[in-house]
Amino acid sequence: MTPAELSRTVLRSVRGALEARELSLGESDVPVTVDVRVPPRPGCGDYATNVALRLAGPAGLPAREVAGVVGKRLAAAPGIAGVEIAGPGFLNITLGDSAPAAVVREVLEAGAAYGRRAGAAEGGSAIHLNPAPNPRAVVVADALRAIMEAVGEGTGPEEEPGGEEVRPVPVKDAAGRYVTVDGLVARLGVDEMRWVLLYPAAHDHVRVPERPVQREGNPRFLVQYAYARTCAVSRNARDLGFGHAEEPGTGQSHDIPHTPLHAALAAYPAVLEAAARLRAPDRLARHLEATAEACLSFLATCPPLPVGDQKPMAVHRARLAVAQAAGTVLANGLTLLGISAPEHL
Repeated sequence: MTPAELSRTVLRSVRGALEARELSLGESDVPVTVDVRVPPRPGCGDYATNVALRLAGPAGLPAREVAGVVGKRLAAAPGIAGVEIAGPGFLNITLGDSAPAAVVREVLEAGAAYGRRAGAAEGGSAIHLNPAPNPRAVVVADALRAIMEAVGEGTGPEEEPGGEEVRPVPVKDAAGRYVTVDGLVARLGVDEMRWVLLYPAAHDHVRVPERPVQREGNPRFLVQYAYARTCAVSRNARDLGFGHAEEPGTGQSHDIPHTPLHAALAAYPAVLEAAARLRAPDRLARHLEATAEACLSFLATCPPLPVGDQKPMAVHRARLAVAQAAGTVLANGLTLLGISAPEHL
C-alpha cells in the first residue's frame, strides 16, 4: 500500500464515519486529502496521520475521541494490521504483512516506468519552461522538463512565448562573480555540477564545493554509492547461483517487515508528482538521498547474501528483491535529474 493509497483509505474511513453519523461534519469540513507520514521514531507504526486533530474542531469533539471513531473503521480496512491512538490524537497505522511485498512487486514489475504515469509519453497539457539566462536555471528547467513529462505534464520548447519562467537564485563564486556551466563542470564534473544546482530549493543559495567529495557525507555520492551497492549485491547473488530474486508475495517474502526503505519506495511516485506540481526538482533529489540512506541501512541489517557455508534461502531471495527494487528507484530518479547511475564505484 502506497502512502497515496493509505491516504485514500483513511479518507474513506472518515467519510464512512460521517455517513454513519458517528461524526457530525459539514461537507466542507472533510479534507480533500489526508496527510500520512512515516513516524520519526520506530515503534510507532508504519505511518501516522493527524487527521483526527484536523477534524476535532469542526466535529466539536476531543481529538482523541475523533481518533477513536476513525481508527476503529480504519483498523477494519483491507491491508491494515492495526491502528493505535498516540498523544493528543495521532493515529499510528501498521500495515498488513502483504504490504511490503506488494510495494516491491510493483517496483520490479514496472522497472524503468515505476513512478511514471501511464501514457505520460504522450504528454499532457503543454507547459513551456523558459529558464532565466543563468546556468542554474537552465539545469533546473532541464530536470523539471524530464520530471513533468514523466508524470504526464507535457512541456513545450523553451523559446515558446508565454511560458513559465524558471528563475532560481543564481550562483556566484567566492569572489561574487556569476559562475558558468563550463566553469562548474571543469571544477566538479557533470554529475556533481547538476546535483549541486538541483539539491537546494530554488529560493536557497548554492554553496559550490571546491571539488567533488567521494564519500557518503556527499549526498550525490551517497545516492550513486547506494545504487552501486544494489548492483554489486545482484552480481554477487548471480555468482552464488540465485541471481533471480524471489517473486514478492510468495514463500517467505511476507517475513520481511515494513521498513523505512519500503516507505521510501512507496512514496517515490508521490514525490515525482509533488516535484512536478511545485516545480521543485530538489524534492526528488532529497528523496533519493533518504532512499539511499534507507537502502544502505537495509543492506546492513537485512543482508541479501548468505554468510559462510550458509545456503541461499527464500529469505535471501526476498531481501534481494527489496535491494533490486531500491536500485530501480535510485536509477530512475537519477536519470530524471540527468545524473549517471554507475554500477561500479
